[in-house]
Amino acid sequence: MRMKSLEDLLVHELKDLLSAEKQLVKALPKMVKGATNEELRAAFEEHLEQTKVHVERLEQVFEQLGKAARAEHCDAMEGLVEEGSKVLEEDMADDVRDAALIAAAQKVEHYEIASYGTARTFAQLLGHTEVANLLQETLDEEGETDHKLTDLAMSSINQEAAQPE
Repeated sequence: MRMKSLEDLLVHELKDLLSAEKQLVKALPKMVKGATNEELRAAFEEHLEQTKVHVERLEQVFEQLGKAARAEHCDAMEGLVEEGSKVLEEDMADDVRDAALIAAAQKVEHYEIASYGTARTFAQLLGHTEVANLLQETLDEEGETDHKLTDLAMSSINQEAAQPE
């Protein structure tokens, strides 16, 4: 599809985000299962539920724009999910695996923060105030998740991983 306008680019970005979120809905249960730290497992479970809401919110965004909510495969998220999957396959001590899972999850969060921020800005420029507000809501939640993961890493998980076996 040739993109002739910022509106076209916004829709393209939203389709990419929809794909990314749907990929995460499938990947997060594996991260829950792979985490050994209870707080980390709970954070991943909470983010899974939040991610399902993000999919619903994106569907609302498409409805607001009068467009079909069709995902276009997000190669970036595929790569990030694959990276996280490799962490689960590696031979690691539990604490080290938990630290690696946080690192993989934060890469995902940073990608989402960049993507939602861009889409929100496009929506604002185009006068789609309600769409921008919905995207900002998700952007805020992604930021909160990133901060929560940082807090978990810094308060205990990275410290435990730093101790020799």
